[in-house]
Amino acid sequence: MVVSKDKMPILCAKPISFYTFLGEYIERNVRSAYDSRAMKGNRSKISLISKLNYFRLFYRGTLLVGVLIYYILTRVYNMPFFDFSNVLTYVVLGFITLSFIVEMIERFIPTRTSSMGSQKQFKKNYLPSGEDKPELQSWKTTLVVFLSWVGLNAIFATLFYLRIFDQGIMTLISLAYSVSDMICILFFCPFQTWMMHNRCCGTCRIYNWDFAMIFTPAVFLIITPAENGVFVNPFALVLVALSLALLLEWEIIYHAHPERFSDKTNLSLRCVNCQEKLCSHKKQLQKLLAKRHKLFKHHSQAKNHSTAG
Repeated sequence: MVVSKDKMPILCAKPISFYTFLGEYIERNVRSAYDSRAMKGNRSKISLISKLNYFRLFYRGTLLVGVLIYYILTRVYNMPFFDFSNVLTYVVLGFITLSFIVEMIERFIPTRTSSMGSQKQFKKNYLPSGEDKPELQSWKTTLVVFLSWVGLNAIFATLFYLRIFDQGIMTLISLAYSVSDMICILFFCPFQTWMMHNRCCGTCRIYNWDFAMIFTPAVFLIITPAENGVFVNPFALVLVALSLALLLEWEIIYHAHPERFSDKTNLSLRCVNCQEKLCSHKKQLQKLLAKRHKLFKHHSQAKNHSTAG
């Protein structure tokens, strides 16, 4: 049997590039985000926090691409990656560092422009449910996440000390982590899916670990080789110190007020009170992937029948 091209699915008539796929997915989410009322046929506009997350994804992705191009040029022309004798180095690094500092400082104060997942430690965001005992993530699961992260970065650290990786590579890894952070929020989180199995970002045990995880490779950027010996990189030092302070604050409050971190004891973390609907992005992605897979499978079967005919 021969299947004519006009009967084949339009989306499968030609190969679908990753960027076309991602663009279509983002466009759907930017146009509308479904909340609990969507099941009844009503739509709500995408939340401010979701818009900011898409902006962060774009901004961080642009930074990653730009620094990658710069790194390639430094290798081609045999230039130092960090040239602190050049004023432009301070300007560029200062701009990048400041943008992340602003994001981290925002985590230290209650704000409406950050996810409840990163704001649940504040007393202002605690709405008692009447329950006394919170249901918290097992410390064993948290330990698995911690050891996994240490193990991954231990590999990079070993390659760095063997001089296979240089400071440019470590910078790129750190920026890649920052992009991955937004991918975890908007699309797919391996920690949530494979390790912690928490319901959503709102109840995530390690939400404010993100900057400490992002700037783990930056530890190896603090001491930078220079003509007269070594130079302390102030930008890397500030980023690492501030991210560790954020992590420390998170852990202190978690152990002092565990009731704020559980949706059983904190009503702010329940779906009915969620203003972000970040989980809808992941659900729509899963549906879109399933649809693509079904169309691709149908196209393959049609092609096989055509060949057999």
